[in-house]
Amino acid sequence: MDFATLTMPAPDASTVLPDPNLYRPRKPGILALDLGTTTGWALRFGDGGTTSGTMTFKPGRFEGGGMRFLRFRGWLAEIAALSGGVTRIVFEEVRAHAGTDAAHIYGGFLGMLTAWCEEHEVPYEGVSVGTIKRYATGKGNADKAKMVAAIQARGFAPADDNEADAIALLLWATDPTGGRA
Repeated sequence: MDFATLTMPAPDASTVLPDPNLYRPRKPGILALDLGTTTGWALRFGDGGTTSGTMTFKPGRFEGGGMRFLRFRGWLAEIAALSGGVTRIVFEEVRAHAGTDAAHIYGGFLGMLTAWCEEHEVPYEGVSVGTIKRYATGKGNADKAKMVAAIQARGFAPADDNEADAIALLLWATDPTGGRA
């Protein structure tokens, strides 16, 4: 996609776009994802810059359930194209879910993510929830408020716990002394 062809929404549009820095040419980087209907994401560019946010994939009133996954796949391609490429993706690997629907939705996002990564030859890695929480807070079973507070203490301003989890995962993945870089 050519950067000059991007159209920005009107100022009163309800769509929230990622940080405008995402649209300038960059070196490929690492993408961290907290998968779900509201997906938290954090991206560390190859030149060291970082941006993060959340993206909602809730199906519309007149859409089938599979549309959330198609939009997710398109969003992954857009992030990769606009950011200059993705060299690695890390995601929160959830092994226990609140219910059957949550498990099915997570499985759909995971299936789309791994297929997209295989198709584009991007390495991917799941990291357990406990590992991420232990890295960020010192406790593997920290609650959402503690995760947000821990990320705020590191100088970030996450909008919610999904973004905080993604930032913690990105920090884990890029920390030369703790996680894997």
